[in-house]
This record gives sequence, structure tokens and C-alpha cells, in this order.
Amino acid sequence: AYLDGIGGMWCVNVGYGRSEIAEVMARQGELMPYYSTFTDTTNVPAVQLSAKLAELAPGSINNVMYSCSGSAANDSAVRLAHYYHARRGMPGKKHIITRRSAYHGSTYLGISLSGRDYRNPGHVHFVDDIVQHLSAPNTYRRPDDLSLEAFRDQLVAEFESKIQELGADNIAAFIAEPIMGAGGVIVPPPGYLQEMRELCRKNDILYISDEVVTAFGRLGHMFSSLDEFGIQPDMIVAAKGITSGYIPLGATLFSDEIIDVISEPDEGACFEHGFTYSGHPVACAVALKNIEILESESICEHVRDVGDYFEQQLRTLVDLPYVGDVRGRRFMMCVEYVADKKTKAQLPWELDISRRISDACEERGLMVRPLGHLDVLSPPLVLTRSDIDELVRILGDSIEAVAPDIRAALN
Repeated sequence: AYLDGIGGMWCVNVGYGRSEIAEVMARQGELMPYYSTFTDTTNVPAVQLSAKLAELAPGSINNVMYSCSGSAANDSAVRLAHYYHARRGMPGKKHIITRRSAYHGSTYLGISLSGRDYRNPGHVHFVDDIVQHLSAPNTYRRPDDLSLEAFRDQLVAEFESKIQELGADNIAAFIAEPIMGAGGVIVPPPGYLQEMRELCRKNDILYISDEVVTAFGRLGHMFSSLDEFGIQPDMIVAAKGITSGYIPLGATLFSDEIIDVISEPDEGACFEHGFTYSGHPVACAVALKNIEILESESICEHVRDVGDYFEQQLRTLVDLPYVGDVRGRRFMMCVEYVADKKTKAQLPWELDISRRISDACEERGLMVRPLGHLDVLSPPLVLTRSDIDELVRILGDSIEAVAPDIRAALN
């Protein structure tokens, strides 16, 4: 038996063994397992889910395109941004601004939108002429003499300079995870996202909020852009927790302002986009049941309570050997390991400390995700305080168990 500290891959939000979801899956499979949503056709679960997502999403985000993953949903968002600007008579608005340490998927475009250091010469960004990267808002790695406010201002100024360099008329969109996930669970400095959003508004740049991880309860809200960070995006990208991982589904949500432009009559103009499994009835039925569970069991409220406790308890590990930083928000956390806590110098990669610690955790019945110098924690949202206590205890014991071997290797 294992305590799953990573929710599969940031996604098993309502927990395992939900028979009501399996029953919905089977029932929809008998009623209508599949039909294409192309050429003016649809299905009842896709329509109902679209209405529900429009109800939950902030502001005028009332329109939905479906796919099978977060990667494909991000691809859809970029295609839509380019098409939207072209329909406005601005086909030159092509550049997509992203950040280093971002993660937006594993397709060619998704990996190009991402900004992780893969330390692998085989990883190539294929559309570098279109995608431009800014600095990551990593407050732990900011210069020691820089306050959070000054660091935020520096990041915003960098975006302003990039806009001047490229020209606002050449920039289609800015894409950002509210909290960076696979790039290091990076929580931005206060006010950063709001100021980046305002720059987008002033310069006619679409704001795409990648909530593949942060939506459907992980931070205590169905969507975190507005409720947690105070920003109203033009698009929201979702996947993972939309079905709690029980079946693949991605969604690209976008505003009425965008649909109004692309729906204007224009002979021959059509946003020709979709996938074989767009709006898959079984996946949409599962998503509806999953959202029903999140709401009926008040799981977002639970996360705002127990998630704060998780943060507090996990931060008690900061005094253990090689723990440089404990960061994140509620049910999206990580521990970063360093060679020197004062200088924040990293350990040699070949020591593979996060893997060693995750292996030690596994031996003790806990699954965590090793990621470079980090161990990531994104458990199912139904964990109790006692579950959190057990998770933190096992992780702490594992860090202490591995520390002597790391110390010996360094000496």
C-alpha cells in the first residue's frame, strides 16, 4: 500500500476508487460511446459540460474547445490566438511570450512554449522564431539584495522591454501558469501576475492562463486565475483535474470577445480546428461527475483548510539537512535540496538527491515525484490532516536517512 503524494501526475483530485465515476463511464459507454463533434454535431455530455465550465470560469470566458490533454489544449489556445488576430486584420501578431522554467506540454509547440532546462541535447525547441522566453519569477533564486517588490518590478520591466523589442503589433499572446508546475513549483511574487496582465491589456496581447495543474481544486478554487491571483485572462487551459485523471480530457476556454471576432461573417473564413476525440461523450460525462463530486463534497473548501495545514507542516522540514526551500501553495508543494543553505549552491547532478529521497520514501510507503533537485508533492485533494502528518513524517525520515550518504559523497 502507498500514500500517493503526487496524485498520479498532479491529477487524481477526488482520490482513487470512485465507483460513481466508473458507473458514469460505463453508462455513457452504453448510451453513446462516441460520435464526432465535427460538421454541426455534438452530444449531450459535451453540451452540459461546456455550460458548466462557462458557469465556473471567470468573467466572459463562456466558450470551450475540447482535446485530450493539456498539451493539445495549449496548442489549441495558440492556434486560436493567431486566428483571432488574423480575423482582426492583424496577421503579423504571431509571437508568443512565455517564461523560462515554464511547462506547457510535450507536443512540438508545447515543448517550445516550455522553458525547462532538460539537460539533454536531444531536446530541441522547434519554433524559437515565434516563441520568446522571459525570466522565471523564482523568488528563492532572486539576488539576495533584491526585495520581493523590486524583483517583481524587474520582471515586469523585462516584459516591457520585450514588447518594445518585438513591437506590440507582432505579439499574439502571453502564456503563464499561475504557479509553475514541472518547472519547480514556482509561486510568483505578489502582484506580478496582475501587472503582467495589465501590460497585456495595454498592448493588445491576449493573456492565456495555463491552469492544467491549478484548476479544479488544487489551490482551493475551481479556477485559480481570478480567485487566487486576481487576474481575468482571455483564455484558460485546463486538463488533469477536470476528470481527476480517470479519463483523458483537455479544454481550452476562451472569452466572448474572442468568439465575437471569429464568428463575424466573412466568406471562406472558418476556424478549422479539432481532434477526433474532441468533446468525447464518455470523457465529458466523467468530467461532469467529477465536478459534481468536487462541489457536493466541498472539496475546494477542504483544500483551503487542510492545504494551509499542509503548507505549515511541510515547512517544518526546512531545518533538515540539504533542504534549501519548501514552497508552493496548498496541495501544490515541493522541497528543493541544496548543497549550501546560505549560498543556495546546488548539489552535483550525479548525486541525484531527489531520486534517492523519493526511493527512500517509496520504501516507507510514500510516493513523491523526483524532479531535478526537487521532490514534488501534489496529492489527491481528499487527504486529511492525519494523512498530511504521515506524508510529512515519511518525507522527513527519508531526507534524514539519505543525508549521510550525500554527506559522504560530498566529502
